[in-house]
Amino acid sequence: MTQSQPAMSSGGSLEFGRTAPDFNLPGVDGRNYSLDDYRGNVKALVVVFFCNHCPYAIMTQDRLIALGNEYKDRGVGFVLICANDAEKYPQDSFDNMKKRAEEKGYPFPYLHNEDQSVALAYGAKVTPHIYLFDGDMKLRYRGAIDDNIDNPDAVKRHYLRDAIEAILAGTPDKIADPDTKPVGCSIKWK
Repeated sequence: MTQSQPAMSSGGSLEFGRTAPDFNLPGVDGRNYSLDDYRGNVKALVVVFFCNHCPYAIMTQDRLIALGNEYKDRGVGFVLICANDAEKYPQDSFDNMKKRAEEKGYPFPYLHNEDQSVALAYGAKVTPHIYLFDGDMKLRYRGAIDDNIDNPDAVKRHYLRDAIEAILAGTPDKIADPDTKPVGCSIKWK
């Protein structure tokens, strides 16, 4: 298996234990970000396939911002990536991504994957679709942020937070729910 063709599970998503596929994408802040910006510099990396228009992404946005703020000083990196076809979905254009990140004060990079190659490499299906990697950039969790996308006050299982905590505790093999079903709008392929 070459790095340009990452191993996929039967569901078409990146397999557990596999290294995060490389990326080099423009951020809304005017600089490019790559996996090398995080490799060796973080204890964990959260990669979220995201967009502006999906109501499910909008419903999780404040939760992601809170987690990003909570963990940025604990060695956890967060990256949001929008891969939607902006011609058919203009709300997801790079200019609108910039506006959203500024309006909401994103504490993490928001990256544009115009050619959709990164979303394909990860096997992302929906927005939001979360992938959590340990410090060695090995996949440890994928799926949803928690068990109640509609109502943050009714959440009983904090999948992403629990997985991050397991990695920070040095026990990534004890992640209780490493593979949850992401709930969201399908990625808008070209």
